[in-house]
Parts: sequence; structure tokens; C-alpha cells
Amino acid sequence: MFTSVIKTISRKQPIYAALSATVLLTTVSPVLADSATVQITDKHSITDCRSNAHYQEPSYRYQSNEQRVLNCMVDQLKFYQQADKTVQQQYFAYQAQGWLNYAIHQDSMNSKSSAGRIATEMAESILQALETDTIPNIALHQDIPSNSALMRPDLWATLNALKDSDGIASAPREIAFSEVALIWAATNQCERGWRESSMHFRMADRWLEQAREAYVNAHDSQTNVNLEQLIVRYYKQYAPLDTGDDVCQGQVLTPVS
Repeated sequence: MFTSVIKTISRKQPIYAALSATVLLTTVSPVLADSATVQITDKHSITDCRSNAHYQEPSYRYQSNEQRVLNCMVDQLKFYQQADKTVQQQYFAYQAQGWLNYAIHQDSMNSKSSAGRIATEMAESILQALETDTIPNIALHQDIPSNSALMRPDLWATLNALKDSDGIASAPREIAFSEVALIWAATNQCERGWRESSMHFRMADRWLEQAREAYVNAHDSQTNVNLEQLIVRYYKQYAPLDTGDDVCQGQVLTPVS
């Protein structure tokens, strides 16, 4: 079914890779993404973003109406990414931003897959929870969606071990972005092959390395040993789930046994 699409992508691979890298590095780079200096006092609802998009001037030529909506939601999330918000609010606000970056990228590529729609839905549900103060109702551990898969069990093990160890208190942004990058990478690998996924796996690895370093610096040696042991336990549980078949059908992520 995807034969003709795959052939087209293979011819345009450098263009897709460059655009994908630009989206990630200019919106969620560990160096560039510093929201601590931003002070947001005005915020609007998702409904406002959708109803007002038709009246906004595009920020660049050929910007779609959907991209204006998504960029509006990115702006709304900045309110919840400030240091005076709870760690949970910051974490989920950054996760929603990661989903929106994904959706914007898919829209800019005129992608026909369901990935962009799912990403938008994930972001909207989180933003709505932030706006209605119902973030505590969202589980910190969530299953991998149906359009992705568990690949790189070593990175998933680190991610969820950090979550279980209250790692989001040390690095809410890095953990949030790494999770979206892992899901994005696996989706790309299923749809277009490893060349489209490798960059996103490297990005997830970098985010997790920063999160792990922040955690280690904030805790004593015994706590850090406990984290390493938990990572190993998670890896042993996740490794058999990576079939290597590049088949995306979601994954239920149970707590470590």
C-alpha cells in the first residue's frame, strides 16, 4: 500500500531529514528551549485558537490554517511551563508541546498518515486538562499509542525508571520531550524506515542523558544506585517486547515486576 509513497520519500530523503531536524532543533533543542525567562500572563482556550485562526496573518508563506491553530496552542502551553507551576503541570505542558511539534511537522509534510491527527489529539487533551486543572487525573505512565511501538528498550527503561524515581522533579522538560521523540521515532521507522527514525532516537537519547545527569546531581549515591538497578529491571522487562519487525501496533507498558 505504501510502495509508491516510500519510493517518493527515498528520493527526497535529505529534504525530509533536514526539515524534520529543523522542526525539532528550533522548537525543543536542549540549548534553545529555555522557558524560564518567559512570563506569560494572558492565555486563551483551545476553542479560541481554532476560532481565531482564520483571522490571523500567516507567519510565513503557505502556512496552513491548521498550523496557525497548532502554533497558537504552543503559545498557550508556555503559561504552564513556568517555574511557579507544579512539576506535573510543567511536564505535561512540555509533553503537549512535543506532540504539537510533531503535528506541525506532519502538516508541513502534507502527510496522509494518522500520526499528525493522533499527535494533535494528544496535545489537545493535555492542554484541556491544564486549563481545567485536571492534570492529576492523567496517569504519569501511559501506553504507547497504536501508531507506534516499543523500540530502543534501553531508552524506555531509563525513561520509566526516572519517572518512577520522581525524576520529573529534576528534569520535566527533558523527560517529556524524550518520550515524544521515542514514540515519533518508532512511528517513522514503521512508516519510512530506519533512516527517518535514527535522528529522533538520537534526540531522545540526548534528552534522557540530560535528565539522568540532572537526577544524579540532585541525589545521593545510594539513590542513584537504586535508579541504575531500576533501569536494569525495566530493561529486562522491555527487551523481549522489541521484536525488531518494525511493526507499529502500540504497546501496553506495565509497571516493573
